[in-house]
Amino acid sequence: MKIALIGYGKMGHAIEEIALSRGHHIVCKIDKDNQKDFESEAFRNADVAIEFTTPTVAIQNYRRSFAADVPVVSGTTGWLKHLPEIKDACKNGHTFFYASNFSLGVNIFFALNRYLAKIMDQFPAYDIHMEEVHHIHKLDHPSGTALTLVNDILKEINRKDSWIEGKRDSDKQIEINAIRKDEVPGIHSVSYESEVDSITITHDAKNRKGFALGAVIAAEFTYGKKGFLTMQDMLPFLK
Repeated sequence: MKIALIGYGKMGHAIEEIALSRGHHIVCKIDKDNQKDFESEAFRNADVAIEFTTPTVAIQNYRRSFAADVPVVSGTTGWLKHLPEIKDACKNGHTFFYASNFSLGVNIFFALNRYLAKIMDQFPAYDIHMEEVHHIHKLDHPSGTALTLVNDILKEINRKDSWIEGKRDSDKQIEINAIRKDEVPGIHSVSYESEVDSITITHDAKNRKGFALGAVIAAEFTYGKKGFLTMQDMLPFLK
């Protein structure tokens, strides 16, 4: 498969290494200093583009990819206010795969989080709070992964109706503590606390390899498909 990389930082390098090891070809690498390559023949001939950049430039990268008729697998978070535009583009023949986190372990964690929330809805003595820790280069907060976790909880827990970063204003809110520290790949914890005990589930990423492998597998899944795709399409147990 011919893969274009949009964003060639640490994640881009990790994705390149894994893609090559799985027999794929990197035909184009686009970073902030070679934006004109969106119009290159090499980019237009890519089977799929894998995009890991920043929230401020992501939507423009998607538009340029669609203009070149190149499917996109995106791991950038913090741009979801533009999601209706992307879904409309997919209705008009384009292809887009989005995940707030490509790690297989994190997606298992998502399923565990939903299952636990269903149980804990029956036990109002337990309050809920979350914490996420990432490296200092991550611009959006809370993370996309944290938002997926908290929104899944809100679908199951009737005594909560919203989330807030930092100190809550109401007992109906779920507090999220977002920490930026050193080069931490990503730690996410969900805690239920009562007067007598606490229950905490945590996913602690050791490095970027799990995210990169998941992105490449998503690109392999996306190849030849049309429309808006998610991890639930690729991993049926998440539904």
